[in-house]
Amino acid sequence: MVREKIRVSVSTRTLQWKCVESRTDSKRLYYGRFILSPLMKGQADTIGIAMRRALLGEIEGTCITRAKSEKIPHEYSTIGGIQESVHEILMNLKELVLRSNLYGTCDASIFVRGPGCVTAQDIIAPPYVEIVDTTQHIATLTEPIDLRIGLQLERNRGYRIKTPNNFQDGRYPIDAVFMPVRNVNHSIHSYSNGDEKQEILFLEIWTNGSLTPKEALYEASRNLIDLFIPFLYAEKENFHFGDNQDRLTLPPFLFHDRLTELRKNKIALKSSFIYQLELPPRIYNCFKNSNIHTLLDLLNNSNSQEDLMKIEHLCIEDVKQRLGIPEKHFAINLPKKKV
Repeated sequence: MVREKIRVSVSTRTLQWKCVESRTDSKRLYYGRFILSPLMKGQADTIGIAMRRALLGEIEGTCITRAKSEKIPHEYSTIGGIQESVHEILMNLKELVLRSNLYGTCDASIFVRGPGCVTAQDIIAPPYVEIVDTTQHIATLTEPIDLRIGLQLERNRGYRIKTPNNFQDGRYPIDAVFMPVRNVNHSIHSYSNGDEKQEILFLEIWTNGSLTPKEALYEASRNLIDLFIPFLYAEKENFHFGDNQDRLTLPPFLFHDRLTELRKNKIALKSSFIYQLELPPRIYNCFKNSNIHTLLDLLNNSNSQEDLMKIEHLCIEDVKQRLGIPEKHFAINLPKKKV
């Protein structure tokens, strides 16, 4: 992360964003630079890191994931009359940049008769698939032969490494890089607004041409918001808090009956140590400082609901996790309601 020392005049009333630079370096390289301000101290990093991850990992793209030709014996073979090896042709197909509103997969094909150069312009694709750079080289035919290749196009996100197979059906998987965003960088400018420290977030985006940086920013923002929507409509938990936030009212279940059920297997509980449960270090240290070393120790310190809160530095969420430790460890189904 680079901090920039520049003078920028911003509004202190509302949060605003602006595109300060936009250019097209080539058909397969777009660049955009955006600012967001004014932000409180620390917010620029929060937004910048989240947006970078969303831009690189949450936006869908379209690419070729498989090629098929019955005349090709294996991936590393050569074909008479074609200058490139099969592997080189597959690598050239991998470099193609596609733009589409495709859902799932679809088919495309190449059918060319030599001699001549085969480029992306020779691909026969559905009308809803656009080839960004039609000059992309695929193969060179040096003799009057036919080149027939079937292609599978897919829209997805992230990347997928091809898995080996026997290739008996003439299908060859291609490493798929669905990410339309090639690189993202964010930087922060801090300034004083009276007695308050504020920040400006600078966001730089490079794309492969299938999306403009502005479109990528919109898609990433929408996808990021969608990830948080479930939290807005989450159902209320059965845990109720009163005026004393340190007190916990447990859901309706027979507390002592659960402990009695668990204590039946004292030998297993005594030989099951806390460090084997993969607890977070802070919770493990709380148990250790309270001389709780086994599951039996843990249950003996939980004779009542009040006892749950006596361990120093444990919070309510820790207590809820603590109640589930013995059941998860022994997969015991306990009654949740009085009979």
